[in-house]
Amino acid sequence: MEGRLAVIESLDIANLGVIASAHVDFGGGLIVVTGETGAGKTMVLSSLQLLLGARADAALVRSGADRLSVDGIFSVGDDVASRVEEAGGVVEGGELIVGRSVRAAGRSRAHLGSRPVPASALLEIVGSMVTIHGQSDQIRLTGEAAQRRALDQFGGATHAALLEEYREAFRAAVDTKHRLDSLRGDANDRAEELEDLRGALAQIDALNPQPGEEEELVREASRLTNVEDLRALMGVSLGYLKGDDRGDYAGAVESARGAYAQLDDASHFDEAVAEFAARARSQALELDALADDVSAYLSRLDADPERLAQIHARRAAIKDALRGRAGDIESLLTWADLARGRVKELSAPASDPAVVERELAQAQRRVLDVGARLSKARARLASELAAGVNDELHALSMPDATLRIDLEATKPSSHGCETVVFRLQPHPHAPARPLGQGASGGELSRVMLALELMLGRTEASSTFIFDEIDAGIGGQTATEVGARLKRLAASRQVIVVTHLAQVAAFGDQHLVIEKHDGTTNVREVTGAQREAELTRMMGGDPHSQAARRHASQVLASAVSQSQG
Repeated sequence: MEGRLAVIESLDIANLGVIASAHVDFGGGLIVVTGETGAGKTMVLSSLQLLLGARADAALVRSGADRLSVDGIFSVGDDVASRVEEAGGVVEGGELIVGRSVRAAGRSRAHLGSRPVPASALLEIVGSMVTIHGQSDQIRLTGEAAQRRALDQFGGATHAALLEEYREAFRAAVDTKHRLDSLRGDANDRAEELEDLRGALAQIDALNPQPGEEEELVREASRLTNVEDLRALMGVSLGYLKGDDRGDYAGAVESARGAYAQLDDASHFDEAVAEFAARARSQALELDALADDVSAYLSRLDADPERLAQIHARRAAIKDALRGRAGDIESLLTWADLARGRVKELSAPASDPAVVERELAQAQRRVLDVGARLSKARARLASELAAGVNDELHALSMPDATLRIDLEATKPSSHGCETVVFRLQPHPHAPARPLGQGASGGELSRVMLALELMLGRTEASSTFIFDEIDAGIGGQTATEVGARLKRLAASRQVIVVTHLAQVAAFGDQHLVIEKHDGTTNVREVTGAQREAELTRMMGGDPHSQAARRHASQVLASAVSQSQG
């Protein structure tokens, strides 16, 4: 299994939105999903998002149903299998079963490899295998953070290691700065804190409280406070066990002995009674031992006002030590350990501001050194990524467009020493503007697709899901989009929800979402059925021979381009 790409093999959906029940088998390569508006394509995407750990929404549960469920089977390699096993799941034969259910009341459950897990585990493991991109990603793409992540992602594992090195250096500098700020605080406050901590620790050490001591003191205080009632109750119980001193009535012990004697005699006439006699003898011995224990307890049960006063004083001292520090002795001992650490910190040579100032200067130099290397790497990646995206844009009917990735120096932050800005110049006579300023929906769709084609070369995910990213385009551009998705699918599993026949024609597998009488189902189409679906997508009459020939030509053209 080592090195195997993780792909989705099948999906079972029940009671999700308009889908009562559906089963989907996924193949490899490019998988296209089509269907009329409102048929339920969005619900299929929602089911996949649930398996990736998305927030559960009770509104997704089909009307009238108690709960929805989604189960997926993924083919995974050894690396994913190891991570699943670390999370407590099981992978059998290279197949990972992932499940998610959501009740109408709002509660959800997640399963990974047949074991219950938190939804965050799905996000961590399944989310690393599958990447979903939809039209909302076009909006996110206009943000600086998303653009920076895209650039860093293009750098692959080597760049990710450099980025983590920078983040560690920055965190170290921030921590050192916080420590210095604390040291530079009011010296009188620090001295007062040290004095208070030492006084509190002296009080706790002198008291020497023990875990569980409070409960034991409460029990002992209850016994000493109620000694007369205890003596009376225990005396009566002893009478029931041993009888009264005058012999007016027999106690339970004598009664049990008498019963044993009678049963023992009876056993001479019937061996079956021997078992009863043995049980009676055992009970008589047990009652006799119980009576002795009760008698011994009574003999020790004396009032002890002095001890009771000691207990009250001890409980008051413990309560005073707890006040403002903890709710019980165990928490107080934990507080004391932390306080000793703080006393050590306040008393240590490392608390000297001059020493920490030198540490901060060294940490800041490291941030600048690693930051410079990160900036250099980003500049190289920006040039390579922009060039690749521009090549794709030219093929996507934007021959004069230019994407420019600018790095603008800023004060060092947790993300680096520069901001990343994607600027699009639609044609040579237009200014290059940030993506969020002026780019149309169609332009954003093509920029995002071009980016995905480039990022797919370094993306760790082995399955891409695109949700109508071809919105706002058509004609020859749509054909180019299909061809490029087909190229991406050569090394990945790619699932595309599309409304364009030119894109759907490139699919290795074609799934249609259909709605009949309020119920949605999924079916795979091939041959004439696929031609009919492509005809419908192009607005033609599926029964028209001319329209069917047009669909057949579109399909043949896509096959020809794929093979060429």
